[in-house]
Amino acid sequence: MAEAYPTFLAGQRITATLLRSGQEQVARKTSDTSRSAVTVTSADPHLQFEVVANAAYRWHGWVKYDGPAAGDLALDFSAPSGALGEWAAIGVGNSPVIGASAAPALLTDTQDARGYLARFETNDVTSARSYGTLGTGGTPLTAWLYGTLRTSTSPGTFSLDWSQFTSNATALTLYTDSWLSLLRVA
Repeated sequence: MAEAYPTFLAGQRITATLLRSGQEQVARKTSDTSRSAVTVTSADPHLQFEVVANAAYRWHGWVKYDGPAAGDLALDFSAPSGALGEWAAIGVGNSPVIGASAAPALLTDTQDARGYLARFETNDVTSARSYGTLGTGGTPLTAWLYGTLRTSTSPGTFSLDWSQFTSNATALTLYTDSWLSLLRVA
C-alpha cells in the first residue's frame, strides 16, 4: 500500500501548517565548510532537519567535496534515539581512487574519460561510509545520497555528519550548493 502524508479528510480545515507538512524540505549549503585533522564525524552546519516522532521519511541529496588524496571523506548521519532506516550513496571508492582506462589496466588516483569505480553499498541510517578524494585543488568529486528514516518515540535532528576518513592536516571541504531533500511519507 502506498504511503502519503498528510492524509486530508473531508470537512477538515486546511491550514498553512497542514499544507507545509506535506511539502518536501530542502537544506542547501550556503557556504563552504572545511575540516582538517579530524576523523570523528560531526553535523554539517547546513545539512540538517528537525524530524518528528513516529514518522517515516524518504530523502535524497548531492554533495560536492575536495580534499587530500590520503584523507578521503567519511559520511554518516545522526538521527533521534531509536530511529531506523537505510542509506546509500553513489560515489567513488576510497583511496586510492581507481579510474578506468581504455586498456584492461586500472589507473590509481587518476581522472579518466571513462570515470571511476564507485561504491553502492547500503548502510544502516547511522552507520558511516567513506568515499575517495583526488587531492586538494585537484578535481572535486560528488556523491549522490538517498535513503529512508523511521523515527521512534523521540523527535530530534536528522543531519549529514562528515569528517576526513584518515586524519590529514590538509583540509577536506564540502562545497556550497551541496543539498539534502527530506519528505515525510507517513
